[in-house]
Amino acid sequence: MWIYEKKLEYPVKINTCNPALAEMILEQFGGADGELAAGIRYLTQRFVMPTKEAIAILTDIGTEELAHWEIIATIVWKLVKDAPVEKIKGTPFEAHFAAHGRSPFPHDAAGYAWTAAFIQSKDDPIANLYEDMAAEQKARATYEYLIQLSDDPGVTDALSFLREREVVHFQRFGEALMGVEEFRETKKYH
Repeated sequence: MWIYEKKLEYPVKINTCNPALAEMILEQFGGADGELAAGIRYLTQRFVMPTKEAIAILTDIGTEELAHWEIIATIVWKLVKDAPVEKIKGTPFEAHFAAHGRSPFPHDAAGYAWTAAFIQSKDDPIANLYEDMAAEQKARATYEYLIQLSDDPGVTDALSFLREREVVHFQRFGEALMGVEEFRETKKYH
């Protein structure tokens, strides 16, 4: 299947404590356009893809999204692991702390818990791939907003890496879409 290396896909180097920023970054941990939703969406949609290439692209990107989920969790954890309660009080992270302590939990920046309603999978590979391309663009935009909110160079660096991966995924889904459309056009009906 695959081999898990005990290191992140991209290093996360954070030396600050910032519970408010951690809460905003949870958007990509459990939000509708975040890494968990993307990973599950792609790993589900791969079953209806008509070509081996499209199946491989969705499998590869879905698996990578779960690695990105781990990066996001690490960012959140490092921003709050040493935060005294006094530094948490009065921040957006306070509600999260009341329910989960410092542990990452999949919800969006507003505290809405992750749900399977955030994803879609149709028995239509073309519809799925267009949705996937849109999902990557929404994730890219969210990373750009989070980068604007970040005042930590290590957070900004990791978020910039993740933003660039969204661009690559968008391009790969475009390639898959062209391949699936070509396959459908050449398919013979009798």
